[in-house]
Amino acid sequence: MDLSDLYQEIILDHSRHPRHHGACAGETHGACAENPTCGDEVAVHLRVSPEGRVEEATFTGQGCALSQASASLLTTKVRGRPAAEVLATAAQVQRLFTGEPLPPAEVEALGDLQALQGAAQFPQRVKCVTLAWHALAEALGRAAAPGGGPEAT
Repeated sequence: MDLSDLYQEIILDHSRHPRHHGACAGETHGACAENPTCGDEVAVHLRVSPEGRVEEATFTGQGCALSQASASLLTTKVRGRPAAEVLATAAQVQRLFTGEPLPPAEVEALGDLQALQGAAQFPQRVKCVTLAWHALAEALGRAAAPGGGPEAT
């Protein structure tokens, strides 16, 4: 199995068996994002501690395999991390998915999220992959990175 096969399997697995899909008990932060072009909708639900750590992260919504896999991977990646670190990761992901080169160490630190970087080759799919990340940034009170992201609701 080569790397592209592995990445394809990660996307399919997270799409077919999304992690952390559903309501978030004790939600303190949340936001929705939608892509009106294709109808994808993702809402990110967070419980953030008073110290600023993301204790719980879930998502709801519907959409293509890429948008759902990205949301599933997001919730897995951000749980237990400080909100400032989560926002830094969101910025890295945005840069990765729009084809901006990242230092190898930063790419490696993204772990399974690397599986989604192939979307950068298909501009119409970038919105699918970044949708949940825009909602995450909105939920944590920061505007999503510039560059024509999806509409936040």
